[in-house]
Amino acid sequence: MQQDILINWAPHETRVAVVENGALQEVHLERSLERGLVGNIYLGKVVRVLPGMQSAFIDIGLDRSAFLHVADLMSSVHAKHADPDASAPAVVPIEKQVFEGQSMLVQVIKDPLGSKGARLSAQISIAGRLLVFLPQDDHIGVSQKIPLEQRQILRERLSALAHQSNAKGGFILRTNGEEASDQELIEDITYLRKTWERVKTAASNQAARSLLHQDLNLLQRVLRDFVTEGTQTIRIDSGEQFGMLMAFGKEFMPSAVDKLIHYKGERPIFDLFNIDEDMRMALGRRVELKSGGYLIIDQTEAMTTVDVNTGGFVGAKSFDETIFKTNLEAAGVIARQMRLRNLGGMIVIDFIDMQRTDHQNAVLSEFSKQLSKDRVKTSVSNFSPLGLVEMTRKRTRESLAHLLCEPCASCQGRGIVNTARSVAYNILREILREARQFNPQEFRVLACPAVIDLLQEEENHHLAGLSEFIRKPISLMPEAGMGPEDFNIVLL
Repeated sequence: MQQDILINWAPHETRVAVVENGALQEVHLERSLERGLVGNIYLGKVVRVLPGMQSAFIDIGLDRSAFLHVADLMSSVHAKHADPDASAPAVVPIEKQVFEGQSMLVQVIKDPLGSKGARLSAQISIAGRLLVFLPQDDHIGVSQKIPLEQRQILRERLSALAHQSNAKGGFILRTNGEEASDQELIEDITYLRKTWERVKTAASNQAARSLLHQDLNLLQRVLRDFVTEGTQTIRIDSGEQFGMLMAFGKEFMPSAVDKLIHYKGERPIFDLFNIDEDMRMALGRRVELKSGGYLIIDQTEAMTTVDVNTGGFVGAKSFDETIFKTNLEAAGVIARQMRLRNLGGMIVIDFIDMQRTDHQNAVLSEFSKQLSKDRVKTSVSNFSPLGLVEMTRKRTRESLAHLLCEPCASCQGRGIVNTARSVAYNILREILREARQFNPQEFRVLACPAVIDLLQEEENHHLAGLSEFIRKPISLMPEAGMGPEDFNIVLL
């Protein structure tokens, strides 16, 4: 796998595209006015405790109060391990741990989504280049993506280095720290301890609702989180930001420095791999398959559904083979679309019905293989009795559609609007309703030109009949700025 990372920078927005073997796999956006909050540490103030939900709302200075569940309190975590032989963990109720008006150190673990506030944790963790620091715990762990046989050796080595450096707290070794030298790990330990000391100093000097620590920006996270052994180049089109990344890379990720390139081409950097067009297509419902089939992807508040269709694909030897090959191709495309669109939560996939069990197993195997490339945690079930595959993908940030789009002003996100004739009939009914309650000299209808034209022409006899029935004149006035479903009836 060959990976290229393209960075398009502007003062108002940073866009990062991850391309593998020439195909766009991921898009990450960060806007200066809408920067994500995950990883930020705040000194919050408890504004409400809800014993029934075992949660609390914390004011951290945002528009909406953030949410803290009892499971994300340190004392609850400790209680779970207090009696390993007990049949159920002894969790201390939240009302016995926090109280209204209390100031407490909290960290954002989920950005605000839709109408929901940010999700918080009192279990602070600070990510470095190679390690994650747990200042309130003494746990030494290793990323589960590292092979099992190596984890115990790495855990013992990390434990010895932490003890050697007199570092209080726990550490988790990140995947890219698997082959790090002792010196590199010690440097990361030192950096993380200094960061934590700055957080503690700020917490003692600042008032509640204050931001104490902000996670790295998107440019810096590219070097920390996105670069892999397969990364060939990291191209950025800003000279100033290129210099900043070089300095950051030399200090924290020297192995990535040689891959950094300042792109000076005349063409926009995203044109190199047709990124903008791929992003535009990722906002649509329909995704074409090379075989002639297609996907229909619908994203709702509760879940995302994916429907696989054969379309015009008839090239296989038999109908069963046609279905199998379409589903096999769809498995890879769906996994890529989930990463590209950053779909999260519950996802239901309706593959084309397959009669043969070996075909179902092959499609699931291919789907799982493609999902293994995802840096976000996923969980997939087998085919249900109805032939559906249910899965979850961890929701870590807003989807691409939510970042770039908003509900249509005309249809309010339904995807459809009433026909001009339906709106015209709504107007006729509303005039009759108003005539029974009021006695104006005249009714004047304001609506979009298409509806007014219909009332003046095809529906003119119905309009005239209503006017005669209510014994009042009805005048029409087109308003170009009104939506297809909008109208207003003025009583004169």
